Amino acid sequence: MKIKSKWILIGISGVFLFFMLVLPLISVIINSLKEGIGFYFQSLASPTVKSAFGVTVLAAVIAVVVNTIFGIAAAWLITRFTFKGKHILSAVIDIPFSISPVIAGLAFLMTFGRMGWAGALIARLNEALGTNIQIVFAVPGVVLATVFVTFPFVSREIIPVLLSVGKEEEEAAALMGADGFTIFRKITFPHIRWALLYGVILCTARALGEFGAVHALSKTRGETFTLPLEIDALYLSNSSESITSAFAVSSILVLMAVAVLIIRNVAEHQAKKNEENH
Repeated sequence: MKIKSKWILIGISGVFLFFMLVLPLISVIINSLKEGIGFYFQSLASPTVKSAFGVTVLAAVIAVVVNTIFGIAAAWLITRFTFKGKHILSAVIDIPFSISPVIAGLAFLMTFGRMGWAGALIARLNEALGTNIQIVFAVPGVVLATVFVTFPFVSREIIPVLLSVGKEEEEAAALMGADGFTIFRKITFPHIRWALLYGVILCTARALGEFGAVHALSKTRGETFTLPLEIDALYLSNSSESITSAFAVSSILVLMAVAVLIIRNVAEHQAKKNEENH
């Protein structure tokens, strides 16, 4: 009975995953080649797609770097120190999980836009210095939105690991005279390296596919559009060729997602193997 139930569950899961995940992704690849391989590469070589790819990569790289630094610092602070407001900090980190990305984008728009308090300060700064600093409807706004939606991923992967290993080794090293950086480098980091890698991978995947928050802060196609926005613009053009181009650009995100998935699985396997060896 147990064996039969197991195979039924495996069958249901397999069918569900095939129709909900695998088949749509295969459909994207097939439709991207509908006009031929020449048209496929021509679509990817268009100026707007190249610009969108550059903005996407730039925003993703900055988001990963910022959130990695913050994630490590926040995780160490929350798990190794006691202070007032600790639970508030922990809750605030999870805000991007609980609100819509579109709301986040609108919040940045109302903060840094013409009607926002920060927007007014930036306008006065530009007037005083003769500069043209822009946040909303510019690349900095896209980067801010991407950083926001990927904010919790690194810290939320590291915190459970630091809680599970405890701080006895670090305290012993401190009593022996080791400084904070040495303790982190030789004791803390070896424990969190796989969790850190996993968090970075999740952060990257989320950054590459963000649409809602970026859409609220992006304006000009070919300048501030990311790949998801470019795909949307191509699809809404509603011509046969533009729709095929949308699928061609989508296939790039699919391939990037598959690459991220493979790296994530390798990291998980290596982490489990490392735990078994210890």
